[in-house]
Amino acid sequence: MGRNILVYCGIDWAERTHDVALVDDSGQLLAKRHITDDAAGYKILLDLLVEYGDSEENPIPVAIETSRGLLVAVLRTGKRQVFAINPMAAARYRDRHSVSRKKSDPGDALVLANILRTDMHAHRPLPNDSDLGRAIAVLARAQQDSLWNRQQLSNQLRSLLREYYPAALAAFEPWRNGLCRPEARELLKAAPTPTRAARLTRTQMEAALKRAGRKRGITAEAERLRGVFR
Repeated sequence: MGRNILVYCGIDWAERTHDVALVDDSGQLLAKRHITDDAAGYKILLDLLVEYGDSEENPIPVAIETSRGLLVAVLRTGKRQVFAINPMAAARYRDRHSVSRKKSDPGDALVLANILRTDMHAHRPLPNDSDLGRAIAVLARAQQDSLWNRQQLSNQLRSLLREYYPAALAAFEPWRNGLCRPEARELLKAAPTPTRAARLTRTQMEAALKRAGRKRGITAEAERLRGVFR
């Protein structure tokens, strides 16, 4: 393909597969592909970009509805600009191209490519971070996801305990982040039912608290827990 023709790429991202569309500066669809989320799929995508003029001097810009993941990392190599388009913004653009407004993966890839063709100036590409900067971003996102997951699991456990095992909620309530503490996990492991909790001796409770890493006030806390469970 001649270097004087501008080409734009849109990728509709999914968990296991992705749809790719390339358009020229007139909006003409040049190519579309369905690729897998693995090394083989990434190679097909990169080869397709090269086929339509992608190079270090003239990289084809890419629009995708996510800013992270292996696919994005592959696309961000070199000088290529990658635009993470907010899904809500993409939905508004979709109205221009579809009367039904229904989501379509191949169609969404075309919409994303046309967003760059018509309004690339209105969107900001992902920053050209160093490898260390990208690693820090991945770690920060992983930590944030783990905190969200922990809170979600804690809420689910709290709901179940409220119906079946309310004494456990009362026992853990004085603790900060009660259900997320190692003491709570050890006690639920030792006494997964209200009946077994009522039978725990002070010695067993002290042992559970010690396994959880508690160092101080073990005897007094064991007495409090014994009173709650009984």
